[in-house]
Amino acid sequence: MQSLSRREFVRKTTLVAAATGLASALRAQETPAADAPAPRVPVSPGAASLHWLDGAAPKTFPGATWGVPWPAGKCARDTSFALRAAGGGAALPVQSWPLAYWPDGSLKWTGHALPADAALVDNLELAPGAAAAPARALSATESADGIAIDTGVIQCTIAKSGAVLIRALQRNGREIAKDGRLVCLHEDRSAPDAPKVAPFAGKISKVTLEQSGPVRAVVKIEGRHATADREWLPFTVRLYFYAGGETIRALHTLIHDGDEQKDFIRGLGVRFTVPLRGELHDRHIRFSGQEDGLFAEAVRGLTGLRRDPGKEVKEAQLAGRATPPVVSWPKAVSNRLQYVPAYNDWTLFQSSSDGFEIRKRTKEGFTWVSSARGTRAGGLAYVGTPEGGLAFGIRNFWQSHPAQLDVRGATTDAAEVTAWLWAPDAGAMDLRGYHDGMDMDTYEKQLEGLEITYEDYEPGFDRPLGVARTSELFFTVCAATPARAKLAELAGLVRTPPVLIATPEYMNTCAIFGGLWAPANRATASQRQVEDKLDWFFDYYVRQQDERRWYGYWNYGDVMHSYDPDRHEWKYDVGGFAWDNSELSTDLWLWLYFLRTGRADVFRFAEAMTRHTGEVDVHHVGKFAPLGSRHNVLHWGCSAKQLRISNAA
Repeated sequence: MQSLSRREFVRKTTLVAAATGLASALRAQETPAADAPAPRVPVSPGAASLHWLDGAAPKTFPGATWGVPWPAGKCARDTSFALRAAGGGAALPVQSWPLAYWPDGSLKWTGHALPADAALVDNLELAPGAAAAPARALSATESADGIAIDTGVIQCTIAKSGAVLIRALQRNGREIAKDGRLVCLHEDRSAPDAPKVAPFAGKISKVTLEQSGPVRAVVKIEGRHATADREWLPFTVRLYFYAGGETIRALHTLIHDGDEQKDFIRGLGVRFTVPLRGELHDRHIRFSGQEDGLFAEAVRGLTGLRRDPGKEVKEAQLAGRATPPVVSWPKAVSNRLQYVPAYNDWTLFQSSSDGFEIRKRTKEGFTWVSSARGTRAGGLAYVGTPEGGLAFGIRNFWQSHPAQLDVRGATTDAAEVTAWLWAPDAGAMDLRGYHDGMDMDTYEKQLEGLEITYEDYEPGFDRPLGVARTSELFFTVCAATPARAKLAELAGLVRTPPVLIATPEYMNTCAIFGGLWAPANRATASQRQVEDKLDWFFDYYVRQQDERRWYGYWNYGDVMHSYDPDRHEWKYDVGGFAWDNSELSTDLWLWLYFLRTGRADVFRFAEAMTRHTGEVDVHHVGKFAPLGSRHNVLHWGCSAKQLRISNAA
């Protein structure tokens, strides 16, 4: 692989962009090819053309939010909007709000929300008009000590102070979960030979109701992780609710403000208490495995026993339904039920991007039984009974390893479930520098180091102080244990949440980014050559991401900077040639490429990179805030702290 200097990289990137514009200019001069893309479903004149990112309306829908651009002068500031099926079809409920304006005061970008119980179609259109109301309007009621959200299906009570963020989740008048809180295990290595682990809890400092319906509500919770003696790790949690919905989307953002030499994160997660009612054999545990695979067992299993409880009993348990009364079972089983082990604790542990294990144990102090293994788990778990339960999941679960889903106390009256963003079974998070400075204690020595490894090193600049990380979680409040097919759909929702988006052709007509781009076009030989080259660049990096395993809690979303052809390896360990970060504007290239193509895989690659480069590669607190760090073995390790690296474009 040929090595490129930064200047040469930027020059060639500019040439590709210019070639794209040239290809558009040549369109009228050459004969169109027969394989030009077919047009989408036509929309009404003046309407914005919308479609689902993955091509079709989702089967399980938690609600969605998206943005739409408008040409200058088209929509006045106070314009209301109507959503309907493409071509002037049936109206769908929508909530709208302004996001940006043109210099003349007209709307440039608007935000919109669609309720969870909307009748979805594959192609939609948005245009000025009167909005349809949701069938079940969402309500948000704020008081001095909390906020109550009612989607029409579930009810959520949010606290304004203390260590409990979500006091209760209810459905059909029944409490399904309570005491939603943040947990952190802190490992103090002030004495390296005798580390001490202590639990911290998220402590609320401020709660803001950012949107209050009728389709969407958003609650922002800010605070720090605390004990009686210390507060650290600032957090922001946003909770998203949709009318008619049973699922809560949560964005969990953490800022690291500790001393990396002694403050180690041993575990980081979100925890709920789930009341459990009924017999142990009617309590169900579920974990999503690879693709649509599902691990499904009961706390006390009734299959595989020496004595058979009967087909009706076994089928009900396997399906997650209530089993017939025990008195109706064969006495050879019912009289000995107490001798069938019941498993109290369950864990799915994703240790790397290539391996997970599910295990269970009867109680603390006894060994774990290995239940199943696989490569890449879906990131969803469930605990509950035929009277209701909680499904909880982490998006990008295996990509952001080490991650873990725990159920504790399944044989008691209330289980404790934890979605671990950093798995405690993985050991402590280590954010220390990767070398000791190598005697570079003067500027002259540091310049020599720069000359040989391209690493811009200065003592004290390679600290993670102020770097951030956002995780996305989903919590579904279930009226009963879902069927296996439903759980597979919920796992799919966690992996790839549905996204509604305007088509590239429509966005281009709005001129929101000037003349920087045009929709992909393969109508002529010269255009196909340009499109093929762009496709090759993107597909190459996607393959490299998986082949090189560019995954992990702090790494997911980034790519490598330069290649070492001698050892056939990216320069992951060579000073300023390792992680790309955003200095070369790879994230901007990806978004422009998405605008041109509308490809779902490009969107999600760009989304992950933008999350990473805007959070991990930027110092959000401390003396370097708000500067970004350029490419390095550690994302934050370079002493080049600059605004051009953390630019918000």
